Amino acid sequence: MAQLVDFAAGAPQPRAIDVRWISGSPSAKHNTDPDIQVHAYDAHTYILRQNKAVHYEAPFLFLLFGNERAMLLDTGATESSRYFPLRSTIDGLIERWLEEHPRQGYQLLVLHTHSHSDHVAGDGQFAGRPDTTVVPADRSGAWAFFGFDADPQRVARVDLGGRVLECLATPGHDEVAVTYYDPHTGFLLTGDTVYPGRLYVEDLPAFRASIERMIAYADSHPVTHVLGCHIEMTNEPGIDYPVRTTYQPDEPPLQLTVEHLRQVGAAVSEIADPADRHPFPRFIICPDG
Repeated sequence: MAQLVDFAAGAPQPRAIDVRWISGSPSAKHNTDPDIQVHAYDAHTYILRQNKAVHYEAPFLFLLFGNERAMLLDTGATESSRYFPLRSTIDGLIERWLEEHPRQGYQLLVLHTHSHSDHVAGDGQFAGRPDTTVVPADRSGAWAFFGFDADPQRVARVDLGGRVLECLATPGHDEVAVTYYDPHTGFLLTGDTVYPGRLYVEDLPAFRASIERMIAYADSHPVTHVLGCHIEMTNEPGIDYPVRTTYQPDEPPLQLTVEHLRQVGAAVSEIADPADRHPFPRFIICPDG
């Protein structure tokens, strides 16, 4: 019988995310960073970042292990496995985890924070992979999977086997954006809705409502880190790197706090004209497009 990991024992304890992320090179042609950087937050939780020389968006992805299945959140900005070997990287991490936690019929579930191309491009790498479910990021796929099509205010749950994620519909940046809470780590995974960078707003009223919902949720749950999918700010408050930058030597940390979430909420509550750019120390509210 497989030995079960107890993912529900006690409140999540914050761990430092003490890592220097790959952030590009002065010459993309001579970049020596790995195609994908892998950071083990704990034995069952991985944070991955795509190389900026492969794609300037350099999104972060998350791999979470449960007793019955692992969940990969987002698949990056590049389709080609030659330049972005996501499938082989994930296969290697799962193989290593199963060596330490042997069991049969282990599954992989691929979900997304939202539908934009830099978060779904690698989906095709998992086509035909055994014991794998890829949930499309569009409304007919993702929102139907979570039940948000019938009730967008519900809290959906995804059980990885003793590790049960809670999922909220949080449109505004994208109409099908989803925020995930992991009780094991205390991560609030916010996709492109909240991160240290340009927060593009497609629908301002929906964005405001989603931020308010996320704050209310965080007030009733132990959140250790608020984690989005990009870093676009510099270490100078209110100053971001230009779009398409492939070298960001002075990045702030990826992780934000619930207090930063409140700051986003206060910022969007004051914005009257969504067509303007509104800089704040750790983020910039931007019109979509």
